[in-house]
Amino acid sequence: MSAEARKKIEELRKQIRRHDYLYYVLSAPEISDNEYDDLMRELKAFEEKYPQYKSDDSPTMRVSGGLLEGFKTVRHAQKMLSLDNSYSIDELKDWAERVKKGLGQAKNAEYVVEHKIDGLSVNLTYRQGKLVIGATRGDGETGEDVSQNIKTIRAIPLVLTGKNIPDLLEVRGEVYMKKKDFQLLNKEREEEAEVPFANPRNAASGSLKLLDTSLAAKRHLNFFAHSLGAYRGIDLSSQWEFLERLREWGLCTVQGSRLCKTMDEAIEACLYWQEKRESVPYEIDGMVIKVNDLKQQKSLGFTLKSPRWAVAYKFPARQATTEVLKIQVDVGRTGVITPVAVLKPVECAGVTIAHATLHNFDEVRRLGVREGDRVLIERAGDVIPKIVKVVKSFGKKEFPIPKVCPSCGAKVVKEKEEEVAYRCINPSCPAQLERGLLHFASRSAMDIEGMGESVVTQLVGLKLVKDFADIYRLKEDDLLKLELFKEKKVGNLLSAIEKSKQRPLSRLIYALGIRHVGEKASFVLAGEFKTLDSLMRAKRDELERIDEVGPVMAESVAEYFSQGSTRVMIESLRKAGLNFREPVTQAKPGTFLKKRVVFTGELKNYSRQEAEGLVRRLGGNATSSVSKDTDFVVAGQDPGSKYDKAKKLGIKIIDEKEFQEMVK
Repeated sequence: MSAEARKKIEELRKQIRRHDYLYYVLSAPEISDNEYDDLMRELKAFEEKYPQYKSDDSPTMRVSGGLLEGFKTVRHAQKMLSLDNSYSIDELKDWAERVKKGLGQAKNAEYVVEHKIDGLSVNLTYRQGKLVIGATRGDGETGEDVSQNIKTIRAIPLVLTGKNIPDLLEVRGEVYMKKKDFQLLNKEREEEAEVPFANPRNAASGSLKLLDTSLAAKRHLNFFAHSLGAYRGIDLSSQWEFLERLREWGLCTVQGSRLCKTMDEAIEACLYWQEKRESVPYEIDGMVIKVNDLKQQKSLGFTLKSPRWAVAYKFPARQATTEVLKIQVDVGRTGVITPVAVLKPVECAGVTIAHATLHNFDEVRRLGVREGDRVLIERAGDVIPKIVKVVKSFGKKEFPIPKVCPSCGAKVVKEKEEEVAYRCINPSCPAQLERGLLHFASRSAMDIEGMGESVVTQLVGLKLVKDFADIYRLKEDDLLKLELFKEKKVGNLLSAIEKSKQRPLSRLIYALGIRHVGEKASFVLAGEFKTLDSLMRAKRDELERIDEVGPVMAESVAEYFSQGSTRVMIESLRKAGLNFREPVTQAKPGTFLKKRVVFTGELKNYSRQEAEGLVRRLGGNATSSVSKDTDFVVAGQDPGSKYDKAKKLGIKIIDEKEFQEMVK
């Protein structure tokens, strides 16, 4: 059962990372928020049951989120965390009990209850009362500088007013769009034959991505401030006082906020707004409950991804019935064929729904859905709709599993009986190519700035790029054929492509998009084999002997490099001058050389990925779990169970300061 559990955990992590990428980077989610949360909760449950397979790079340990393209990055003075979610009153009460226990039985807590705005999280930085930076949340530590578009939002003051203005103030809040403004925007887009936005949150997000501030200014964006980041030069004692100060300084705060003396009052407020949500002029998908006292917040502290002193209560999903006009299939980056229901447009949760994912063909059979059926849809988590059940069956024919790919006409197969996915096996499939190119150029892979979705679609459509190697054959004349491309933009993209050639081997392995191989596995493989040629020669059993490489990943890697088309492409990348080596700095004996290192808790000066990368580059092995073979543990703030296990095993524990000295 242990091996099966590890396999399940790896698969869940892979699914969640994929959906993170689709949602935050490509803005093309395939599942609802509720389904995503179910995957996350299932993964948490497995990791708690099998703690030996916990990993610091697991999605359960990171802040959700992803960086946008097209703007320079900026680091937040204080990390922006995401909230844990609760879906029932019982779960809210459980959270309140944890708060009570964390504070000590003798201490009582007051709570502030606020609307959970369905918008885009941003961070405003004021220095001496002047707005200097407006940034997206990004990955929690680093966001995109969208200051120029932020400054078009009239609800955001450029200069704070009133008295006692702090020297430094980070204000966290939500950029959103009122329902009436959203409907007007979509009406205008339809009249201009443009694709309407799916919901107000997508509209707000898309507007902040615009490089033309004049267009952003026309979008009627709004803003509510709700949380405190770093601050200096002011004394604050509570969340409620902070909200009052914000209003004095000229910032809008969330309407309907309530100061509650007890948790019962907080629950009452949540239930009140659950019933009244339609009366609110903007979309809300739940309520946020925060411990009011800032000293109590500090005492309760944080996990790696969430504050212990706050929680989100998500409203139940909303439903509607409609007709399935037809069922079509989409092709993903790895060739997975996904059935999608095209619906008779219906209003649900404030937006018009015209499509719903069916996930896979087993789900189509389970639901028994056919073209022509009347179905119950659910806008779970107020984002992506799904079909819950068939209300009345009118369809005559079962939807067949396609035998050929709708994009390229190649054969569709089910590679393994235990899998639910059917795949197009043509590596040159245009649909796979587009998604693969986006992944290849993404920030975590080859980081080719400027090679976004629109550019990739045009490159593939014009047949300028047929595989990854073709990126490095692009010339100025090729790029001038693209829409909105002039000499300067062409030069910037060619420069970014040239710069990407020097990325380390680990980034290249990840960029290739090998099934079951994520960022951390790419580091492990690059660190073990040092060159791409060595990795390509590796046999399956050789791969399986590596820590953190299981049989599924080993088979996938060996199969990928055994394909003739892969080898041809690799040779083209070699001729283009890409780096096929992983840099390794020679470490002094007694530091990291051949040492097994585990990180736990939050580091101030490094992200977990940066710290682990340093260890690997200095000849060590950054592993995810503590064992008797661990050489030492680096403990940051709020260390977890790994710290306790290390103490129990008598393993050396160092703090971040000692780690920095060792790095030097």
